[in-house]
Formats: sequence, C-alpha cells, structure tokens
Amino acid sequence: MTHFSALRSLKSLLAASVAAGLMFTAVGASAQNTPGVLRVSAIPDEAPTELQRKFKPLGEYLAKVTGLKVEFTPVTDYAASVEGLINHKLDMVWFGGFTFVQANDRSKGQVIPLVQRVEDEKFRSVFITASPTIKTLNDLKGKTLSFGSESSTSGHLMPRSYLLAAKIDPDTDLKRVAFSGTHDATVAAVAGGKVDAGALNISVWEKLVESNKVDTKVVHVFYTTPGFYDYNWSVSTSMPAALQKKITDAFLALDPAKPADKEILDLQRATRFIPTKASNYTAIEAAAKNAKLLK
Repeated sequence: MTHFSALRSLKSLLAASVAAGLMFTAVGASAQNTPGVLRVSAIPDEAPTELQRKFKPLGEYLAKVTGLKVEFTPVTDYAASVEGLINHKLDMVWFGGFTFVQANDRSKGQVIPLVQRVEDEKFRSVFITASPTIKTLNDLKGKTLSFGSESSTSGHLMPRSYLLAAKIDPDTDLKRVAFSGTHDATVAAVAGGKVDAGALNISVWEKLVESNKVDTKVVHVFYTTPGFYDYNWSVSTSMPAALQKKITDAFLALDPAKPADKEILDLQRATRFIPTKASNYTAIEAAAKNAKLLK
C-alpha cells in the first residue's frame, strides 16, 4: 500500500468513526488522544487526592450519560489547566472565574463555560487569622498574608481586589505576601503561624470546619467578601455541540432528591447546577485588569 493510499484509508476510518459517534477528538488535538475518552481536569485548588475523591462519582455519572470513558487527569498548577484545554489535551475543565477568563483570553474566545453551581453566582472569599489583634482588613497593614495560587479567583484575585478597594495595597502596605498554592495550604500556613492571615475560598473553609480539620478557637474568619461569579465547567468551542448539550443536560438533571445525585452534588458542594455564560465573568476580567493580573 502506498503512503497516499494508507493516509486516505486512515482518513476514511477516522471519518467513519466520528460519524458513528464512536469517538470524540477535538479539532487540532494531539496524537495522544484516545478514542472514546472524555479527558477532564480541574484547577488544583485542593490536594490531588481530594480532587480525585470529589470527582469519582461525577465521572462515573458522566460516563454513563455520554457513553464515553471519563478520565480525570490532575494538573500541576493553574496554568496547566488553561494550557491543557486550549491546546486540546483536555476536553473539559473545572475552572475558577479568573482561570476561565485567562483561558478565554489566551484562546481568543475559544472556551465555553457550560454550567456552574448555584453557589457560584454569589461566591465569596474569607480572610482568616489566628491573631486576636487582626479584626479588620485595615489591621493587615504591616502584617504577613498568604493567598492561594496566583491564578486563583477566590484565593487571590478577588481578595486582592477587595483589599485594593479598601485602600490597602498588598505589595506595599503589607510586610510580606506569600502564595501557598492551595486553599487548604493557606489554612495550614495560618494555623501553623507561618503568616498572620490568609485569604481563601469560603467553600473550602466551610468544608474544613465541618470535617474538624481546623480549630476555629484558634483560626477564625475576620472578613467575608461580597459575592462574585466564580467556578464553572468549561469546554473548548471545538467540542461537538451535541456533546456539549449532552454534558450540560447531565449536570442540569442532577436532582438532590435522588440519593445518587445528592452524593455527586454534596461532593461538589452544590445545591444544583445551572447554565452559565462568558458574559457572567466580565467583572472578574475587569478586576484582573485593575489588579494588573491580566493585560
């Protein structure tokens, strides 16, 4: 068989497979793609083992609904989740609001947010401390503070924007600013006395409190931000519309009255999922530009 004939045969086989709905391969995807696999990831705002645990029932549910094998692939940092989706090495990613804005900006509008939790319409961050002398944001002047990841919406961007709104520049008014990498690591840094205060996702804080992984007699919240749009499940515009709809409908169909669905929702810390759109994140984009975190 000539090289041309072999290439033509391969193209025919791929076309037939796609037409039959046997595989999903994003436009421009790398040769590493596996037929019939939906590759999913999430920003690493918690420990990898915790992200895997939270996703397992959801992954099984999506596999049943889509007929695809769903693989969760942890990434090393926030930037890797962005690059993975826009370079078609991932098919769907759980982004924070800022990470979505970065991905949408980097891809020139080639990223679509499908759904978000009801809670993400008015998400909040908390500032925590173990110091009895820190009672307001103004008390942070001259102190040390830990954010989460530099690309975190609720662990950096929005807390920074509310500090700036309170006339506090973290880079000049604070003694030192650190980045822990994850929300739970921020709590550990405050509890361990490595920093005077920390800012993190309210959902992770509440989870740590509920599971008795933080002593609220030692570490406490001294400021809670106003609400803002945050997390969403995003895909590339190259994903077939039919698959986008199937995934969206699957999330919207999750019913807390059904035990199996409630397990998924509880692990996602969601009351239910609702549709979302890129325009919901214009305020996040503006905050990022104002904080000089996005050009």
